[in-house]
Order: sequence, then structure tokens, then C-alpha cells
Amino acid sequence: MLITNGTVVRWGEPNEVLPDHALLIQDGVIRAIGRTRDLTEQYPNEEIVNARGQLMMPGSICAHTHFYGAYARGMGIPGPAPENFPQILERLWWPLDKALDKDAVRASALVSLVDAVKHGTTTLIDHHASPNFIEGSLDVIADAVDEAGLRAVLCYEVTDRDGYAKAEAGIEENVRFIQASRNRARVRGTFGLHASLTLSDETLAVCADRNPVGEGFHIHVAEHEADEDDSLRRYGKRVVHRLNDLGILGEKTIVAHCVHIDDDERAILRQTGAWITHQPRSNMNNAVGAMAFDTMLAEDLPLCLGNDGFSNAMWQEWKAAYMLHKVTSRDPRQANGADVARVAAVNNARLAQQFFGQPVGTLAVGAPADVILVDYRPFTPLTAGNLPWHIVFGFEPSMVTTTMVDGRILMRDRELLTLDEAAIAEEALALAPAVWERYNANVAKNSSN
Repeated sequence: MLITNGTVVRWGEPNEVLPDHALLIQDGVIRAIGRTRDLTEQYPNEEIVNARGQLMMPGSICAHTHFYGAYARGMGIPGPAPENFPQILERLWWPLDKALDKDAVRASALVSLVDAVKHGTTTLIDHHASPNFIEGSLDVIADAVDEAGLRAVLCYEVTDRDGYAKAEAGIEENVRFIQASRNRARVRGTFGLHASLTLSDETLAVCADRNPVGEGFHIHVAEHEADEDDSLRRYGKRVVHRLNDLGILGEKTIVAHCVHIDDDERAILRQTGAWITHQPRSNMNNAVGAMAFDTMLAEDLPLCLGNDGFSNAMWQEWKAAYMLHKVTSRDPRQANGADVARVAAVNNARLAQQFFGQPVGTLAVGAPADVILVDYRPFTPLTAGNLPWHIVFGFEPSMVTTTMVDGRILMRDRELLTLDEAAIAEEALALAPAVWERYNANVAKNSSN
């Protein structure tokens, strides 16, 4: 097809905003980028998709999410409100992940994928947990991703908190799926780990030994002080030092949050090439603090942007990052808009490319056609220089009208083509009471122990 009469947006150094341009897409790949008149004359027989003046942008990428958290929406935590993040884990997330069965895992993935298609997020890096449905859980999610037509990197969260047998099952699921995912076009696997505070040296050593060479890990790091306190108390070293000593860090490893790491830990992450992901909405919601965003960028750390299971409208995460660091530092110079764009667009694309071996997340000749159309009609000049601030102050999730992955249109003029949103929501809603009942039983069981 030929997408015509749009403004092409390309992220880089510098960014590019190219009015009255067109994209030629053949076999799922961008084959040419040029002015609408030129490409229309060169390719008169191509199907025309008229962008009608909209922005043509790379699909958004989410560097860290949790599809399984969908069933927390609207759910009340029994008893008084949790006082801190460890209590949130113990009273919300751990009883919830134990309440998920195969059907709930599939439904939670599908509702998250509907959200992603609607909001133009075309690649997602998910971190899954369902201790009572481990074997085959990643296949269920991968099948949902394939049904949606999106692109994803999946893993299973290994942890010791449910005993050795389930830790071993999680290890096996990661190893199996990493191999199996190589046969999928748009899904890849990595090796999931929960966090230092729920993983023994013995389990981490087994994971490092079992992980296929070069596949990396996906782990939460120092989201709250409790992670560092636990590591210092039990092992006499901080979390990043411990993970590095056990062979967990490397150029395909993702460390999420890193709110409470220190200078030495940042230096280790830089040396190992591990990717750091920032989830500002989640950090604010859990009251865990704010990472050293500007310091990490100044030290040239590969910082990316995720959502931790919040909505897949990634521009909302841009806005949160832009605001969070200003208010916590009381310095309006923090989290400059251009830096937020570099993290969310350029670095996220570089991370995704590590897994897919293709230039995903960019509009370039030879890149997969992961494209979104955005109906943004600015009333002030839109340039390559001020584009990040237009996104922070002007873009809204509802402005995405068309979403495409590998040249396949998943949503056109806000109509979903691969997923039946109403049917998916109806199925998820029908399952929710039983999930919540199991959750409440898990909470009650924990309280009595």
C-alpha cells in the first residue's frame, strides 16, 4: 500500500518532521519514503491509504508491562489501605497472581492488547506471573499477541516465594518458551525473574546456568528500599552488585525501576550494558520515589520507558515522567522534553531491536511497517525541535486513528480489525467474579497464617 498525504515523524538526532509525505509498504516492510506526489507517480498501481494530513509515526513501544495486572482494575484490597510497597505486594499482587488460571491469563492479555492497539502501542515487553498456571502460560499470551497482530517479548517471573517446585517450573517455562518463540514472527522470549528480595543465590545461580546464551533476563531492581535492605541484610551487598556477581546482568538484561540504586550500582549497570526501564505512573501510585532520571542520562545509561501494567497509552507515561521529576526535585529543568523523547522513542526502539534483530520502532526504508496515524491538528507550529513538547502538552490517546504492524492494519479509522473489543470485554467480565473470589480467599489465607 501507499500511505499518502501525511506528515512523517522520525525520531533521532535530530528528529524529523516531514509534511506532505508518503510511505510505500510492500511485504510488511517500508520500501520508500518521499513526497506524496513523487511516490504516487512512481507507484500508480499501489492501494492508496489517505492519511488526510495526519501524523505518520512509529508505533509506540512499552519497555516493561504486566498484562496479568488487568484484573486489579477496580478491585478493592480488603482491610486498611497498605502502608508501603511491600504491603502492596503481599496484599494485592501476590494474592492476585495466584488467582489466575488459564482463562484469566488469556483474558487479561487480550484486554491489554485491545488497549495497546487502540492507543498505538505496537511492541510490548511483558513480565508474567501466574503461580497456579505456569506451564504453557507464555504460549497462551503469545497466541493472544498473534491474534492481535502486535509484537511482544514475553517471560515468566521466577521467584522463591511459592517454593522450590514452582520456582523450577518457572525456570522451565522460560527455557522452553525462549526456544519455542524463535518460530514465531512477532514474539520473542526472555528470562523472567521477580526481584532480588524473593530469589535466593541458589535459584539465581540455576537461572544463570539454564538461560540460553545471550538471551538476557527481565527483573525488578530496587523499586523500593526493601529490595536493597534485604540484599544487604542477607548477602552483605547491594542488589546490583549481587546480580552482577551471579551473572544476571548483560546487554539483553532489563532491570525495571532502579529507584533506589546508588552511584556504584549505576556504574555496574553501565559497564554491563543492562537496560533500565522507568515506570513513573507506577512509581507515583506505589509511593516508592523517583529514580535519578537526569543523572542516568548524563552518565549515558540506556534508560527506557515502560508502564508497569498501567494503560498502554504510552504518551501518558511521557507526561508523567516529564512532571514527576520536576515536582520531586523542585527543579523545572529536570526531565527535559527532548530527553523524555530520547528515552521513550529512541531508546525503547533500540531495546526492541535487541530482541527482534530488525529496526522496529522507526520509520526508515527497510524497517518493519509498524506505523500509527495520529489525528493531531496543532494550532501552533509543529517542528522537529518542539515535537516532544507537543506530545507532552497536546497529544491525547484518543488521537490515534490507525495502527499497523508489519504492514497489516490492526485498527483503521478507530475500528479494530483483528480483535473484537466487546466480546473480549464481555468474556473478561464474566471471569472476573471468580478471579476476585479466589483473590479474596488468598488474602484471607495469608491473614490467618
